Amino acid sequence: MQFVDYAKIHVKAGDGGRGCVSFRREKYVPRGGPNGGDGGRGGHIIIKATNKLNTLLDQKYKREYKAERGQHGMGKKMHGKNGEDLIISVPVGTVIKDAKTEDIIADLESEGGCCLVARGGRGGLGNAHFATPVRKAPRFAKPNKEGEERWLILELKLLADVGLIGLPNAGKSTLISVISSARPKIADYPFTTLVPNLGVVKLEEFRSFVVADIPGLIEGAHKGAGLGFRFLRHVERTSILLHLIDVSITATDDPVDNYRKINRELALYGPSLIDKYQVVVATKLDIADKKRLDRLKRYCKTNGIDFFGVSAVTGRGIKELLSYVSMKVGERGKGIL
Repeated sequence: MQFVDYAKIHVKAGDGGRGCVSFRREKYVPRGGPNGGDGGRGGHIIIKATNKLNTLLDQKYKREYKAERGQHGMGKKMHGKNGEDLIISVPVGTVIKDAKTEDIIADLESEGGCCLVARGGRGGLGNAHFATPVRKAPRFAKPNKEGEERWLILELKLLADVGLIGLPNAGKSTLISVISSARPKIADYPFTTLVPNLGVVKLEEFRSFVVADIPGLIEGAHKGAGLGFRFLRHVERTSILLHLIDVSITATDDPVDNYRKINRELALYGPSLIDKYQVVVATKLDIADKKRLDRLKRYCKTNGIDFFGVSAVTGRGIKELLSYVSMKVGERGKGIL
């Protein structure tokens, strides 16, 4: 299934039904008086979060949503039927914004979370409401109201405990494929991963946590370079970031410089990202360049940054890393982290 995390849609709630102008007409009741009924309310438009979806694909191809209008009022004081509400299902983690002002309307972070985004129009009142001792035959009804309409922006931010970040080819996809059942595309060229991947890491004693593999970032990503900043929003949901850095003999860039580049992009995108708890993970230990590995390890020790080295090929360091991350996720759940 195609991963879509952004959509712009137009919603139009149902108009209210018109109030009825009617008079009682019976054989032995002359001048029976007004008996026009009220119009029904127009249907609301509601956006609801569900765990059954993981992409905004439906909203990408269907951009117009219109709720049912209310039924018009009828004679004999019969009330028009209310329009049926229209419920739009989106994945959990969807942020709803007003397209005009870009203000956040709602952040649907849990299963079943709802937001009324367009209110249905009120039905008009029938002429029976306006009869008085001095106005016994009103030939008018109160007008109905139109339903609200607006353009909305839907942004999906993945819900994960741990986010994997780093430059392209740092080994993020390989690591998530080893520690979870996720099967992302893996190849020896940059930008192999074009969409975020989610995986559930299951440990002993029924412990588990969710990991998100964020597509590779490069310098200038916050301005749109590379795959751009569109995937940085997924980092916002995570509580722990594993910063993967390639220390293999095939790498050419300085590992400390790579670490600084990515953190600079996080800071420029949003100050809250740089404040997230980070763990530096040196990858590809099976073919590591000792000088590069030692330089990165010394930098982390000097700056008080937690450091681990792993090899997804041999499994070296994987168990220790997962045990540590699981502990930190648990601390976060208790409000310690």
